[in-house]
Amino acid sequence: MGDAYSATIQRIKAQGGYKSKLGMESLMWVSHAERPLMADELCHALAVELGSKNFNGDNAPSMSTLVSCCQGLITVDKEASTVRLIHFTLQEYLSTSSDVYSRPHSKMTEICLTYLNSQEARAISPDRFHNLRNMPFLEYCSIYWGAHAKWELSDHARSLALLLLQECDGHISTKFLLEYAGHRAITSAGRRFSFTGLHHASFLGVIEVVAALIDVGCYDPDA
Repeated sequence: MGDAYSATIQRIKAQGGYKSKLGMESLMWVSHAERPLMADELCHALAVELGSKNFNGDNAPSMSTLVSCCQGLITVDKEASTVRLIHFTLQEYLSTSSDVYSRPHSKMTEICLTYLNSQEARAISPDRFHNLRNMPFLEYCSIYWGAHAKWELSDHARSLALLLLQECDGHISTKFLLEYAGHRAITSAGRRFSFTGLHHASFLGVIEVVAALIDVGCYDPDA
């Protein structure tokens, strides 16, 4: 099976240009994501332009395009509406073949943080928590960027993390993170405390970012 998968991946790369990029990045996300991705989440992940301050949802490819670019190696689970690889042996192949991807988690971290730092994400109020159809990738990015960062953290990803966490007051990602942790609010003696960028990085366990936030003096760790 390994030879067959290798030959198919070579065909994906041979498409060249945009098709090759979509095919390889689709496989990267489906095989390395922290949980199965919904179809619209994957499409938005692939529409992110690293370095851009804006996100354009019109750039999101269709699932039929992705399936074609992947030469049939991915499919949509109709019952769960999630995207998966065609067979578990493909997951094993992609996980053990070091020459297929170079630092995939680093790139995924950069994509998640670029999405969260976009003007479109920052414009969403936490009060609109249940009306996020135009930004379906927000939940995944908010909860799991740290998991990818703990695998691999590039200098660019560190800079993006600092940009987000130095200005995260009122950011929608806080709402997602607290909901994920099972907290409606952080309170003590009837007072509500803010959930700072230092709380974010600490909760997610990204030690390098915690240290960087303290070094730049953004937050008092004793507060």
